[in-house]
Amino acid sequence: MTFPAILLSEVGPRDGLQSVKATMPTADKLRWIDALHAAGVREIEVASFVPAHLLPQMADAAEVVRHARTLPGLTVMALVPNRRGAEAALAAGVHKLTMPVSASAAHSLANVRKTREQMVEEVRAIAALRREIAPQVRLEAGISTAFGCTLQGEVPEDEVIRLAAQCVAAGADESGLSDTVGYANPAQVRRLFRRLLAELGDKAGAAHMHNTRGLGLANCLAAYEEGVRTFDASLGGLGGCPYAPGASGNVVTEDLVFMFEAMGVRTGIDLQRLIAARAPLRAGLPGEPVYGMTPEAGLPRNFVQGGIANV
Repeated sequence: MTFPAILLSEVGPRDGLQSVKATMPTADKLRWIDALHAAGVREIEVASFVPAHLLPQMADAAEVVRHARTLPGLTVMALVPNRRGAEAALAAGVHKLTMPVSASAAHSLANVRKTREQMVEEVRAIAALRREIAPQVRLEAGISTAFGCTLQGEVPEDEVIRLAAQCVAAGADESGLSDTVGYANPAQVRRLFRRLLAELGDKAGAAHMHNTRGLGLANCLAAYEEGVRTFDASLGGLGGCPYAPGASGNVVTEDLVFMFEAMGVRTGIDLQRLIAARAPLRAGLPGEPVYGMTPEAGLPRNFVQGGIANV
């Protein structure tokens, strides 16, 4: 059996949908997730377990998880901000939990109404819960605003690395870095991921980049060249962060897959089918703008999966 050289984790059904005002009907969500799976996507963040009055877009989280679990070979992932959310996500049957732990003190209070120190304790509590009732479930702590914050401004790099290490020490299986507001540049990405990998080794997690200022792909490439092998992206570039002003634009999954496949780096994802997965997204969110250079331009005539053919 062969495995992709990198793992692309699709976050649109969670990160994307909770960032738009409209609520996608559950049936459309399920069709979209099915289409992503049919394209070869093997890890999808399908929901967040938060109170429905705060994020009505996620009110059907348990139903979406139950459906996604029927898709063979798919890692079903959900975001949880606290122990209560983790309990609900584990009861629904997720394979992986992700927790947002902000490196920015101001963003942490705005996003989850807790300090960074309190969020580390939440990681500890959820890790203990997971060990007790579902030890097979993985736990990731994503360090958000790792490259800067619209509320606070500069976020010291030492604090970012220290927080990631604290989360792993508290029981997280891995900790990655998120450019929540699109401030990162490739030199900064190289520097921080080099430090993260040196600090955490194989517990260093995903690169979650935004394309707010057009540097999303460049930043992903910089992370790849430092040794990162898991990348978050959103079909059509859907999403951002509702608690960080100006945080528009996840990296477009279609463009990221094209970049890596054109380089000869295997993703395991069929680009034609991935582009076709935009149809259920559009049907479920009519009028919502979706982005992507590759779907608009089309694939080069000499493009083959795994690299550009020599013709």
